[in-house]
Amino acid sequence: METLYTAEALSTGQGREGRAQTPDGRLDLVLTAPKELGGSGIGTNPEQLFAAGYSACFHSALNTVARARKIKVEDSSVGGRVSLHREGEGYKLSVELEVVIPGMDHEAAQELADAAHAVCPYSNATRGNIDVTVTVSDD
Repeated sequence: METLYTAEALSTGQGREGRAQTPDGRLDLVLTAPKELGGSGIGTNPEQLFAAGYSACFHSALNTVARARKIKVEDSSVGGRVSLHREGEGYKLSVELEVVIPGMDHEAAQELADAAHAVCPYSNATRGNIDVTVTVSDD
């Protein structure tokens, strides 16, 4: 396996009540639990960060697959929803990805999204571990 890039971040404080930073200073975030979990909701939280990272990575995979197939994709978007669930004594995540590709037939867009799901690094990392739903929407 060839390493192409390694990202690094440090979380300090109390996890959901703390700070997340990268050594290069490009990311420096206050972390707080969402109001729904009893926090102030003032900062961001791990689920929001995971939703942002997964949707961006999936969008990149979608565009990579489209280019490889010589399909022109313009103004596409990928929305990510990450839900935290209680499961027994612990917790579990689930992810919903909503793909929008304006001007593309729904079936063709779903096929492209499914192909992106097969190669996306986040999809490969989570496959079999959490429920991930990929849906194509017209808006």
